[in-house]
Amino acid sequence: MAKTKQLKRGGPTIALNKKAGHDYHIEQRYETGLALEGWEVKSLRAGRAQLRESYVKILHGEAFLLGAHISPLPTASTHVTPDPTRTRKLLLKRAELNRLIGLTERAGYTLVPIALYWKRGRAKLEIGLAKGKKLHDKRATEKDRDWQREKERLFKHR
Repeated sequence: MAKTKQLKRGGPTIALNKKAGHDYHIEQRYETGLALEGWEVKSLRAGRAQLRESYVKILHGEAFLLGAHISPLPTASTHVTPDPTRTRKLLLKRAELNRLIGLTERAGYTLVPIALYWKRGRAKLEIGLAKGKKLHDKRATEKDRDWQREKERLFKHR
């Protein structure tokens, strides 16, 4: 069984997108459901998912997760030909979806997947409404993080 880490979101985490916080200023977070096939759920239970190169796109008034990699288990599906990077539909309420459509089309925001986790036996995806960071913003963030780490180290030795 794969290692899972308990977060404040819901249940155990399946996959995290660590690059999202590095590349974007995340301003708001949304919890969405995913339309999955049976073999995908089995693979998620085994912890075989990756969000690193994935993104969220809104097409024809619906939100989709593109580029997320869910590796099929060799024993899970014999009669189905699994596609590990297929486009998966996100389940959002119409009001939330309309708001996200407005913000991404007019205000220049991007939707980024942040985490994939379990909540009451269902797979949930946390997406963030984000703006891209410039190179100098990334450097400043890294500098602040290093300074915080150095402060912790100094206070620990006293």
